[in-house]
Amino acid sequence: MKLYIVPTPIGNLQDMTFRAVEVLKTVDLILAEDTRTSGKLLKHFEIGTHMQSHHMHNEHKTIETLIKRMQAGETFALISDAGTPAISDPGFLLTRECIANNIPVECLPGATAFVPALVNSGLPNDKFVFEGFLPVKKGRQTRFKILAEETRTMIFYESPHKLVKTLGHFCEYFGEDRQLCVSRELTKLYEENIRGTAKEVLAHYENKPPKGEIVVVVDGRK
Repeated sequence: MKLYIVPTPIGNLQDMTFRAVEVLKTVDLILAEDTRTSGKLLKHFEIGTHMQSHHMHNEHKTIETLIKRMQAGETFALISDAGTPAISDPGFLLTRECIANNIPVECLPGATAFVPALVNSGLPNDKFVFEGFLPVKKGRQTRFKILAEETRTMIFYESPHKLVKTLGHFCEYFGEDRQLCVSRELTKLYEENIRGTAKEVLAHYENKPPKGEIVVVVDGRK
């Protein structure tokens, strides 16, 4: 009876740990955000454990059944498409229910996109705040006004088609001279880190529309 939270690579498969592979091979069931995506990972590491879909659209409906199965003695592993589950991905609800029902939870260390983005940004990393994805519409302006006063380094996830708009908002609310770094496609073949002021980085991506997974690290208010 146990739930393992297992990080998976954000791009480079060599970042999978030996322990993660061993856990996924020995549990009774793997709960995967997308079984098609995770199927490729499992095939690569020759993991034959049965998978079941577990994502934001069905997790409320399946949690009760999963809890009962673990209470009956089964051991599960939870994985997301990439990175550490529950970090801007499903995982929090199941973890909370396991703890409430005295089911042991163990989170393995491993890949998550914001840590390398923060470290290689060159911005202060002694104190930081992880914001994940900003609100799309409702609450977005309010959030920016609050974050304009934030003195710690800020970390955001963003989609490529919204990046230019978000960088424009950074210029508007944080100032054009605010230092930031856009990390794109971390650990993958075309990884890049574009550093500079909000105005400079905005100009870069206005001329070169971005693709792939993106993390933005922004200096705090001085």
